[in-house]
Amino acid sequence: MSFRGRDTLRFFSIGDLAFAVVVCASYASAAAALIFRPQPITRLAVTIAVAVLYLILGTYGFVLVRRSASRVLHVGYFLVQLSFAAILTLKYDSVRGFSIMLLPLAGQSAFLLSTRLMVPICVLIFLMLIMPLISVSRWVDVIPTSIVHGAAVGLVVLFTRMAVRERAAQTKLAEANQRLREHAAQVEELATTKERNRLAREIHDSLGHYLTVVNVQIGAAHAMLSQDQTRAEDHLLKAQNLTQEGLAEVRRSVAALRSSPIDGRPLPYALTKLIEQWNTAGINATLQFIGEAREVTPQVNVTLYRATQEALTNVSKHAQATQVEVVVDYTNQDSVRLRVADDGVGSSYEHAGFGLLGVRERVELLRGEMRARSESGKGFMLEVELPA
Repeated sequence: MSFRGRDTLRFFSIGDLAFAVVVCASYASAAAALIFRPQPITRLAVTIAVAVLYLILGTYGFVLVRRSASRVLHVGYFLVQLSFAAILTLKYDSVRGFSIMLLPLAGQSAFLLSTRLMVPICVLIFLMLIMPLISVSRWVDVIPTSIVHGAAVGLVVLFTRMAVRERAAQTKLAEANQRLREHAAQVEELATTKERNRLAREIHDSLGHYLTVVNVQIGAAHAMLSQDQTRAEDHLLKAQNLTQEGLAEVRRSVAALRSSPIDGRPLPYALTKLIEQWNTAGINATLQFIGEAREVTPQVNVTLYRATQEALTNVSKHAQATQVEVVVDYTNQDSVRLRVADDGVGSSYEHAGFGLLGVRERVELLRGEMRARSESGKGFMLEVELPA
């Protein structure tokens, strides 16, 4: 058992003061006895010197000893103090007031020593308390006094241990509260980081998607402006409509940070509309559902939608593909699988941008799996499997 730390030492500085008060009271009692029983000057000088050493060692010395973890030093302290006490209580047994000073020593042993070491020290203290009585009193008189001294030593030990345990409990509680505060700060920081990443994914997936499609429509309009003004105007009109939709979604996201890109619509319907947007932008994409579409959680729907959206956006930007195939597989009752494959030039997932990394984060949050494969000249394939 170890009780260390600034708080514990500060608390038991009160114990040092109590030690000094009790010992000084013992000395005052002894001094009163010396008035009526004058002692030789040599004996008096030795008594004073030993008493001063006992007091200094019991206060300043004990402060230094308890800061050490050495059991040998701890036991040595009590042996030295008991030696000084023996000189005062046994050799100078005519001065009975010195016996009181042994009680604070019992309290110090309860504070500093383990039970195995404390018990022998307290037994020695008890024997030193009753030894002066045995030599001058009858057994019938010694027994009641011994019971009183034993009870005194026991009470001192008991209250000291209770105070030590209470202080240790308070220290542990303070440390636990500090750890809780630190943990709360870490949780808050983690939550902030997660929310920041979520917002970054939402901005990339929603606004980035719309800007990419608008850019494709404007590019198509620019290419046809001199050849087919009607089709060019049609592309510009679609770009304008997409811009309005994008602005509406940005407003919804700002007003409610958890707005869904499919707004509660069934996933097949939302994906069909998404494919139509890209087909009007010049990408030849097909959509196929395997198995009967069934209800899944909104988080799964949004993740599949965002994964499809990101894959189509990458096709538009990098793939140079003529065909894109989107397949949603419901045949496994425990999961839903999405596959998006193109016949473009291929790319490297190892150098993927933030969009695919965002898709992986979404998938991992739902305990799903994401796979991306590509070979030069053989296109790119993205697979996402989520628990249903």
